[in-house]
Amino acid sequence: MKKLVKDFSFSAIVAGFITVLVGFSSSGVLVFQAAQALGATPAQSSSWLWALCMGMGLTSIGLSWYYKTPIPTAWSTAAAAMLISVAEHLTLDEATGAFIISGLLITLSGFSGIFERVMRFVPMSLASAMLAGILLRFSLQAVNALQTHLALILAMFMAYLVAKRLKPRYAVLVALIMGISMAYGQDLIHLQEISYQAIHPVWVTPSFSWHSILGVAIPLFIVTMTSQNMAGIAAIRSFSYHAPVSPLVGWTGLATVVFAPFGAFAINLAAITAAICLSSEAHENKQRRYVAGIMSGVFYLLMGIFAASLAHLLTALPKELIIGVAGIALLATIGNGLVQALAIEHEREAALICFVVTVSGISLWGIDRKSVV
Repeated sequence: MKKLVKDFSFSAIVAGFITVLVGFSSSGVLVFQAAQALGATPAQSSSWLWALCMGMGLTSIGLSWYYKTPIPTAWSTAAAAMLISVAEHLTLDEATGAFIISGLLITLSGFSGIFERVMRFVPMSLASAMLAGILLRFSLQAVNALQTHLALILAMFMAYLVAKRLKPRYAVLVALIMGISMAYGQDLIHLQEISYQAIHPVWVTPSFSWHSILGVAIPLFIVTMTSQNMAGIAAIRSFSYHAPVSPLVGWTGLATVVFAPFGAFAINLAAITAAICLSSEAHENKQRRYVAGIMSGVFYLLMGIFAASLAHLLTALPKELIIGVAGIALLATIGNGLVQALAIEHEREAALICFVVTVSGISLWGIDRKSVV
């Protein structure tokens, strides 16, 4: 605890907050859509968000603190999208059973070491190229947003560049403050009435069938491992952290199992949002960045407790503001990924192909880089 207090920093708090802001704003709506598609009541839909935030909060805090590495977790956006597509053939209790089976498979593949052995065959250059390709779309979206909100995005970029020269640790925060100020001045922030009421978790008794196991649980497991956990490990490796792969994946799977009856369909390692905590924006001292991972967990717990209120607050912000913050916050990570991807000459062409394919957005077997958070 003394070390945590000593390593605490304001920049880590900011990185943790931006991690949650980007993570929720980029795909939070899919969680509600997936729950509603499966016939969930409003209370059950809110319970889904509570369960995911509790699982993500606890794992982010626990793993980041224990391994002294920033390890924020996330829900699987790909899994949410998949659930929406198969919802008409599934009941809520069958879906809950599928969540548990998928979580058990993730737990087994993690703690058994199978997934870690597979990852050893993935060269660092390819992992870095894949990560850079995944993250690039956020910065491209920020640039494209200039076409519709020139003043807002340009002011954020200029604020970031000035702060990067004067106070690098707070450059992203300065950009966020500038963005909020500009959005407020342009009347782009529409605050609704917010009721500060805690959400109550709703238990759904799971049912198991071969139909739900083969048609949902196994695809859910595959999509989560390939599009989320593999990218998450790539993010951690790209910043030269060496936390063991097996327990990281295993604990996210176990968290999924525990919170599945309340709506946690897939909790996994974060990739895009993890890069915010892993980069120098969190702290120039690499050994102190784990605090950002802990703070992301704290903010996720708060999100879970006051999910409805915070959901309204975050959705009141214009999407261009979120896109701008994400694009700016990930610039350094994209650069770092490209440097590592192209560093080894005999692996350079393969890494470049991996980067191009990832950036292209091609979708195979329902998996694409747009599904990674």
